[in-house]
Amino acid sequence: MNRQELKVVGASAVGTAFEWYDFFLYGALVPVIGSKFFSDYGSAAQTVFALLTFAAGFVVRPIGALVFARITDLIGRKIVFLVTLVLMGISTVAVGLLPTADEIGIMAPILLVTCRILQGLAVSGEFGAAVTYVSEYAPARQRAFFVGWLTGTTALAFSLSLGVQLLVQAIVGADAFEAWGWRVPFVISVVPLALSVWIRGKLNESPLFLQMKEGGTQTKAPLREAFGSRARVRMVAIVFVMAATQSFIGYLSTVYMVTTMKTYLKADSFTVNAIFMVIMLIGFFLCVLACWVSDRIGRRPVLFAGLGLAALLAFPVTGAIVSTTNPELARAQENVSVTIQADPAECSFQFNPAGTATFTSDCDRARNVLQANSVIFDREDTTGPTKVLVNDTQVSGGPRMTDDLLAALRTAGYPVDGSGGTIKITSFGDLFDGPVLTVALLLLALVAFAQMAQGPAATAMAEVFPTRVRATALSIPYQLGVGMFGGLLPATMVAVGAEVGSAITALWYPVGAMALGLLILVFTLPETKGVGLAEVRIAGDTAEEPVVRQDG
Repeated sequence: MNRQELKVVGASAVGTAFEWYDFFLYGALVPVIGSKFFSDYGSAAQTVFALLTFAAGFVVRPIGALVFARITDLIGRKIVFLVTLVLMGISTVAVGLLPTADEIGIMAPILLVTCRILQGLAVSGEFGAAVTYVSEYAPARQRAFFVGWLTGTTALAFSLSLGVQLLVQAIVGADAFEAWGWRVPFVISVVPLALSVWIRGKLNESPLFLQMKEGGTQTKAPLREAFGSRARVRMVAIVFVMAATQSFIGYLSTVYMVTTMKTYLKADSFTVNAIFMVIMLIGFFLCVLACWVSDRIGRRPVLFAGLGLAALLAFPVTGAIVSTTNPELARAQENVSVTIQADPAECSFQFNPAGTATFTSDCDRARNVLQANSVIFDREDTTGPTKVLVNDTQVSGGPRMTDDLLAALRTAGYPVDGSGGTIKITSFGDLFDGPVLTVALLLLALVAFAQMAQGPAATAMAEVFPTRVRATALSIPYQLGVGMFGGLLPATMVAVGAEVGSAITALWYPVGAMALGLLILVFTLPETKGVGLAEVRIAGDTAEEPVVRQDG
């Protein structure tokens, strides 16, 4: 990279890293946030509601794409950089200042969702503008390498959010962090916000956009042009599939695994955060490497390898993570049979925010105990009183249901109330202990698959659309795909897993979706390696594109 290219990539990556730091900070603190803003519900429901609030930031992303991508194609890339950065910073600081549910009741989660919506709008505008900006600066034969430094910042930001959390927790202590220290990482983000705005303010506009603007050839109606031909609509659909498919492994390997290890596998927060901080830092460089390789052999081979390996190995890798992280739990899940026999009318839907907050039936109490202790169980619909069968032990309903069920589970071998032995570290040197290192390497494999998919996919998305409407045509299908599927993935999987007690069973959803998406892309996605952005022509597209030459 020359000096100007280094400035462009560096300044873009710094701002993008800050925005994703803010966005992922919430995901790293899901268990704490669930207890603070959804305290009226059981532990499993708290986690699901906190993840649904996390997903709210994704659901609105298509709206942000419509607004900000239009501005990007009409006015320029730089202004969107700055507006989305400020919006993200303000909404993130606000999360750290919100009162909890114990203080203001239902208004607490409402305000939290509002902040997440603003964050989602901000990050939706960031992606299209940033990828478009960097790809238009990059030489054609190094475009993925340039974009990789930008795309990889999602992993870097996740690592940074965990590192800040660990630092604050080390300073104030675990109890204080749980009480009020969780707010600090949100509030101090005002410092990198100011730095990022200052750095991005020094950037120039994209040269391709400036040449079009000077020639008066930029689009006047980006939405109409982006969807103005059958060929472009087809390509928008392909980008939608590509975005959705790569988001499954992306959020499976990060937010879902972090949450699952802390809640389902009962690993302590410091251990999980330390492991993920290290492997996500490595993931940043793996993304750059994957993009560098795709500049040489093509986007398709690297992208397809990442998705294919993720679909093939998600089950064995996750199973190994469960058995290594909490061996006692894994043995109990394999050897202990648990069945709830209950009238369906007595079993409430536990993840309805507008429904019952306090579960009083025997069936509800039994499920709450089983979910809190990660017990795999079956349901049998019957009439009459609720009963739970734990191997040969029958637990009847009534006032002693909870105590008797816990005793039966303990006798059968389940590590109830967190009494089992999980992997645990007290310093970063412990990362090299056998079981801890094994879990870290298994998690790193999932992260590697995600980076192999995400980096080349982002570059390919920019390459299949012409300069005039690139931001609009790229952002809308990307945010639809990620918002509809990736953002809702952690909440969906945790809810499915809680209903049956098995995190492994919940994998069928993302694995099946990745396999289907990969099959579609194999037959539809064109190879774009080395194509000049201003000379892109989609097969069958007769819409005119002003030729603006680009080096490479």
